[in-house]
Amino acid sequence: MASWTSGTLVAFFIVCGIAVVTSVLSRGRYALRAITWFGSVCSVLLMIAAAGRLISGSDCSIHLWNINGFGALSLNLDALSAIFLFVTGLVYLSCSVFTTNHLLERYGTAYPARRYAVLYFALMASVVLVFVAGDALMFLLSWESMSILLYLLVNYEQRRESDSSAGFVMLAMSEAGFLLVAIAFLIAGSATGGFSFPALRAAAANLSSLSVWAVFILGFLGFGVKAGLVPINFWLPRAYSASSSAFVPVLAGVTLNLGFYGILRLNTDLVPPHGIGPGLLALIIGSITALIGILYATTENDLKCMLAHSSIENAGIIVAAIGAFLIFHESGNLVAAALALTAALYHMGNHSVYKTLLYQGSGQIESQTGTRTMDRMGGLIRVLPMLSIVFLVGCLAISAVPPFNGFASEWLTLQSLLRSATLPSPLVKVVFALCGAMLALTAALAVTCFVKAYAMTFLGINRGEAPTTPRKASRASLFSFGLLAIACLLLGTLPTFVISALNVAVEPLSRASATASLVPPFFTASETNQQLPTAFLRDFHNLGAQTGLGLIPGRGVVVLLRGSEQNPVVFAMSPTYAVLALAILLLATWLILRGFTRRRSVARTEVWAGGIPKLLPKMTYTATGFSNPVRVVFQAIFRPNIVEDTPETVAVHFRTAIRRRRDETHVLERLVFDPVGKFTTGLARLLAGMHHGRLNAYVAYVVGFLVLLLFLGRVS
Repeated sequence: MASWTSGTLVAFFIVCGIAVVTSVLSRGRYALRAITWFGSVCSVLLMIAAAGRLISGSDCSIHLWNINGFGALSLNLDALSAIFLFVTGLVYLSCSVFTTNHLLERYGTAYPARRYAVLYFALMASVVLVFVAGDALMFLLSWESMSILLYLLVNYEQRRESDSSAGFVMLAMSEAGFLLVAIAFLIAGSATGGFSFPALRAAAANLSSLSVWAVFILGFLGFGVKAGLVPINFWLPRAYSASSSAFVPVLAGVTLNLGFYGILRLNTDLVPPHGIGPGLLALIIGSITALIGILYATTENDLKCMLAHSSIENAGIIVAAIGAFLIFHESGNLVAAALALTAALYHMGNHSVYKTLLYQGSGQIESQTGTRTMDRMGGLIRVLPMLSIVFLVGCLAISAVPPFNGFASEWLTLQSLLRSATLPSPLVKVVFALCGAMLALTAALAVTCFVKAYAMTFLGINRGEAPTTPRKASRASLFSFGLLAIACLLLGTLPTFVISALNVAVEPLSRASATASLVPPFFTASETNQQLPTAFLRDFHNLGAQTGLGLIPGRGVVVLLRGSEQNPVVFAMSPTYAVLALAILLLATWLILRGFTRRRSVARTEVWAGGIPKLLPKMTYTATGFSNPVRVVFQAIFRPNIVEDTPETVAVHFRTAIRRRRDETHVLERLVFDPVGKFTTGLARLLAGMHHGRLNAYVAYVVGFLVLLLFLGRVS
């Protein structure tokens, strides 16, 4: 099985190479068609290779060639890589189909597709190389290639100067993160003669506590740049907004995961941290990142930029779960650690799926309406009915509304934080409580954010210049949207299957099985099976926990965490039952209403608007008005500057409009970057004052420095 998996992986790189050559030789729509067909084949090969590794249980290794001083370059597909590869393949499959259709609809054959296709496949290969790199050198080379290709693709269209500057900022931040990660690998490899991952893993025990802390801080910050963590995420909304609507789903669904993978690979697998300090740092930063991200997403009126801030929020949730995993693991609570890591990986996959769906939907909206401002939208459900349905699925999923996938992973994340009650330190419990409160507030604000996004975009009346005639979605768009929408539903209604698959990667890192304690095997338990207490098994059997025995494979449909004999159930959920109950309730409601209204006719009349003959678009609720309460409540964070406040009046007692324009400075720029910039500028001015051209002063500087060196040498 391992050889078959390695053959599939090699086939992926061969097809990628053929796709690059084909794209170079093609023009116009043929280059775009190459993205669809070759991209789909490559995506399917990735998912097959990843599934093969998860099923076989054995790693797949490919040795390339030796480099003097660094050792052998190698590829290794283990369980952790397989999880990320499968998600990458699923997202790329959808994006490969969506990209071609979207670009042809928007630009026709005039789009410079040849160069775009070459960069597209080169980025796909570099991302996969990052996930399957078996040594530090291969990892860093692939990471640098990925960063350069990302810059070229983000700046591909270059419509405005601000778009170009956003790409430069992204590249500069990526290079800074790359340097931090490279230093972290050098420190980790100082105790061994090679830089292969097995050698780094074996030598981690020989590192001092200070070296382990240095590796964690450098790796966490370096990979945190790509993940969009506070305070190094200011580049992300700008780059996502500047990127083309055809490519931004890849940014949000694939490349964002590279940061999470790097943190897990370096800081939990190769060089595990000492003590609970690193875990607390990750938990706090993740929680703050999630809250700040959703606050700015809720008040943002640009649909694309709003989704970018939402990506920051979801990145914070994932990193907070990773922090909880590190704390539980170092505290010896391995079951809780497995639960937290399962939640992190689960939410990573969920975010990739529903954020790709939402970005593809926003791209279609921008293509049809010519704007991304939600204040100028409205009523699109009549014009784009199919898009409104799949966009609603994405909004429900990202808002953690069952039965869609966001609910299962966010529920697991919050439940893992509640397991902090088993920790001995009161201070750590307080930190968990505060971070849990921030994540709970984040979840509530997410609902507000995406209620606004859907309602102001698709419901109400048209407030802009959108088309008024319905437009039929193409087959390619329906396939792309349908694939992701079905994935959102399946990932949400079948959590036991997902957790069982994730456990293959979780168990080696946490040293505990998530499925043994988190998803009890109801379908295999019996009176003679001691995996579950007899009374416990009998009670849950009566509640229907074994419904489907003999029909449904797997470990059941109820997710619960087993406790002690006295309190066997800590928490339980079953989205599968929830969706069945919801379907029954909806059917019963429809039948009742059908029976009452069968003999009644529906009368359609003009909407009453308070005596006004006709409701005008400017009289309706806007996205700005919807999110204004959030601005008021959290004004201490936003701190807007009112640069214009102009009332327009007809007479003394009649005011028709108030025009107010605000200039908002991001909280990170105000609290972090502006003080650092002022300090750096002041220091530069102080040093500049020393350059006055007086020779005697320069000689005094040299003599003073020599005296200081002699004094320090004497003391030491």
